[in-house]
Amino acid sequence: MDENSLKAVGWARSLPLDTEVRAAREWTRAHLDTLGWTRTAPSTADDVLLTVSELVTNAHVHAHSTAHLLLTWDNECLHVTVHDSAPGLPKPREVGPEATGGRGMFLVGLLADTWDIHPCRHGKDVTACFRPPDKVKRQEAVAQPK
Repeated sequence: MDENSLKAVGWARSLPLDTEVRAAREWTRAHLDTLGWTRTAPSTADDVLLTVSELVTNAHVHAHSTAHLLLTWDNECLHVTVHDSAPGLPKPREVGPEATGGRGMFLVGLLADTWDIHPCRHGKDVTACFRPPDKVKRQEAVAQPK
C-alpha cells in the first residue's frame, strides 16, 4: 500500500475490569506490528506499550472502570486514547522515593510527544500522541532556520 494513500486508520478495544493489562499491551503490540513500528521504531513502540499499561491501569485501579482503548494513526502521529467512566481528571503528582505508585501520569508525560485530557459527559479521555523517530527528525529539520 502506498504510504501517501493511507489517510487514517484506527482500532478500538474495550477492556473490562477483569481484563489483565497484559492483554492491552499484546493487542497494542499487534497493531504496532502492522504499522511496522516494532521493527522500525522499537524504542517508540516500547514507549507506546508502557503508556498503554499506565493508562489502562489508571482506568481500572483509580476510575474502577472498563478501559476503552483506541489507537489512531493519521500518518503523522499515533494517538493512544483511553476512555474511562470516572469524572475525576488524572494529574501528575509528587511522590516520595519509597512510594510504590503514583508515577503513571509523570511517565506518560515523559514518554509521549504530547498528552492531553478531555472531560466527556460520561467520564474522560486521556490521549497520548507519539511520532515515530523519522517523523520527529523531519519535523525538526523543517523547523530549523536556514
